[in-house]
Amino acid sequence: MFDIQEELKKLPQKPGVYIMHDAKDAIIYIGKAVSLRNRVRQYFRPSHNEGLKKEQMVKQIERFEYIITDSELEALILECNLIKEHRPKYNTMLRDDKTYPYIRVTLGEAFPRVLFSRQMKKDKSRYFGPYTSAGAVKDTIELIEKLYSLRTCNRSLPKDIGRERPCLNYHIHQCMAPCQGYISQEEYRQKINQAIEFLNGNYQPVLKELEDKMLSASENLYFEKAAEYRELLKAVKQIAQKQKITNSDGEDKDIIAMASDGEDAVVQVFFIRDGKLIGRDHFHISVGSEDTRPQVLATFLKQFYAGTPFIPRELMLQEEIEEADVIAEWLGRKRGQKVYIRVPKKGTKEKLVELAAQNAGMVLSQDKEKIKREEGRTIGALKEIGRLLELEELKRVEAYDISNISGFESVGSMIVYEKGKPKRSDYRKFKLRTVTGPDDYGSMYEVLTRRFSHGMKEQEELKERDLDQQYGSFTRFPDLIMMDGGKGQVNVALRVLEELGLQIPVCGMVKDDNHRTRGLYYHNQEIPIDRRSEGFKLITRIQDEAHRFAIEFHRSLRSKEQVHSVLDDIPGIGAVRRKALMKKFLSLDAIRSADVQTLAELPSMNEQAAKAVYEFFHRPSVEGE
Repeated sequence: MFDIQEELKKLPQKPGVYIMHDAKDAIIYIGKAVSLRNRVRQYFRPSHNEGLKKEQMVKQIERFEYIITDSELEALILECNLIKEHRPKYNTMLRDDKTYPYIRVTLGEAFPRVLFSRQMKKDKSRYFGPYTSAGAVKDTIELIEKLYSLRTCNRSLPKDIGRERPCLNYHIHQCMAPCQGYISQEEYRQKINQAIEFLNGNYQPVLKELEDKMLSASENLYFEKAAEYRELLKAVKQIAQKQKITNSDGEDKDIIAMASDGEDAVVQVFFIRDGKLIGRDHFHISVGSEDTRPQVLATFLKQFYAGTPFIPRELMLQEEIEEADVIAEWLGRKRGQKVYIRVPKKGTKEKLVELAAQNAGMVLSQDKEKIKREEGRTIGALKEIGRLLELEELKRVEAYDISNISGFESVGSMIVYEKGKPKRSDYRKFKLRTVTGPDDYGSMYEVLTRRFSHGMKEQEELKERDLDQQYGSFTRFPDLIMMDGGKGQVNVALRVLEELGLQIPVCGMVKDDNHRTRGLYYHNQEIPIDRRSEGFKLITRIQDEAHRFAIEFHRSLRSKEQVHSVLDDIPGIGAVRRKALMKKFLSLDAIRSADVQTLAELPSMNEQAAKAVYEFFHRPSVEGE
C-alpha cells in the first residue's frame, strides 16, 4: 500500500516532474519542479492554499510518482510531453488541437512542385507559412501554378521524361510539359524562383507583367485572352491585399494575448511572418478562478509550441510570465536559433498586443454561450443519460445495428461516441459470416461475439507484451452498449456478455409505431425520456448514426454485387430455379409464405429443392422476446 507521508520523506532535492494518481490509478495532475521535495510536499501541508481546484485535486490523490531530470529545462520539456499525452483532469488544458497548413516547394526535385502540406518536415523543400486558412492556401497554389505554368503531376522526373503523353494541363497552356523535355531544368528553375519571390510577397513584377499582357491582348482584339489576364490580375491583387505590413523588420513573430472571466479563457494569437500579418486564431482554455493571467499564458506557450512544427523568432505577450527564460531556452532549442519572449510597452508592437487582447475579449463574450450549448449537447447530454440509467462513469458508448434487404448481404455496424461526440476512427463494419437470410438476432449475436472476443484477445496480447491498453477501437470496452431495438436485442447482447464473462451495461433504444425514438429499455423496463431534453436528442443522434453507417456499408456491398439474390444462398437453387421462383411469386415475401407443396409444383423444382427453400425462410431465430 502506498503511504503518502512515508513517500514524501523520500523525495529528492532535484528538478523533475511529478505525476499524481487517483484511486483508479488514473493520472489527474502533472507538474514540474525545481525541487521535487519542496514542491510536492507543499500540496499536503494543511496551511497550503492554491485555490479550490488544487484543493479538490489533492483530496483525490492516492499515490504519486516522479521522474528526475538534470535541469529545470528538461523538466519543462518532459512536463509538456506528458501533459499532451495523458491530458490530466486538473491540468489547465487547451480545448483546441489544430494544425496549420503550409505551402511546400519541393526544391529537392529536379522539376519542383508547389504543394499543400500540414507538416513542416526536415527535408530539402522550402516551406511558407503557417497560414490560418486552408482555402486561401489552395487558392494561392492554384494561382501560382497558372501564373508560372508549373507541373502538378507526381511523375519522377527526369527519369520518366517521354514515357507518357503530356496531360491536359499542357494542352490548355497551364504546364510547360517538363515530362516531355519541352523545358530545360534551368528554365523551369527560373519559373520556380519567380514563384518563391511571389510567396515572399514580391507581387509587383507579376502585377506589371499581367497588366501589360492584358492591355496587349485587348489592343490586338484578343478579348478572351485579355479577360483571362484580368481575372489573374484580380486574383493576385486579392492575395496581395491579405498581407498587411505591420513593420519593416521582415521577421517572424507571434502576438499573444488573452481574456478571462474566471472560468473560461480565450487566447488570441496573431501570426506575423516576414513582417506580414498572415492571419490570426483563438484558443479556448479551461481555467480555475485561482489561475492568474501569467500562469495561463505560460501554460498556453508550453502546450501550443510543444505541438507546432514552426517556432517564430519572437513572442510578444501582454504581460511578464515567471518561466520566460526557461521557456525561451526550450523554444530556442526546438527552433535551432535563439527565441525572444518580450512584453512591449509602447509603439506599434504594444498596440498589436492590445488589439489581440481586445479580440480575445470579443471572442470570449461571443462564444461563451455557444461553448456551453455545445457542452450541453455532448458531455451534458451524456451525463443526463448516465443519471437516467444510474451510471456514474459514462464516457464511451457503443451502438450496433444490422442492415439487410430480405436477408441479402446482412451487415453489422458498430459506432462509437466519446464524451457525447462521434469517434469515427473507432467505427467498425461487420460482414456476416455464419448467418444467412433475414435473422437480425442471429446477426447481432455474431457481431457482438466477434467484437468482444477480438477485444479480449487484443487485451491479453497487450498485457503479455506489457503495453498500454488505452487505445484501439476493439481493445477499449464501452461504458454502455446501446442496441437499436428493445427487449430482444438487449437480451442478445446480455447473452453474449454472459458467455464471455463480461459485465457491461446494455440498454435498448426503443422506437414507437412511427419509427421514432421514444425511450430506453434497461433492466427489464422501459424508461421514458423527455423529448425536449439534450439526452433524448443525443440518443436519437446515436440511433440514426448507427443506422446510417450500416446502410452505407450495405449499399456499398449491393453496388458491388447487384446481381446477387438471397435465393443464391439456398443450397440447390441455381439460376434457372431462381428465375422460375421470381417469375411465379414476384417477391421474396410471397416465396416465404408458400408451403412445400406449392413450391414443388414449379416445373423446374423437385421436392428436395422445395424443402430447401421452405426451411431457409423458416429457420428458428435466436431467443430474445
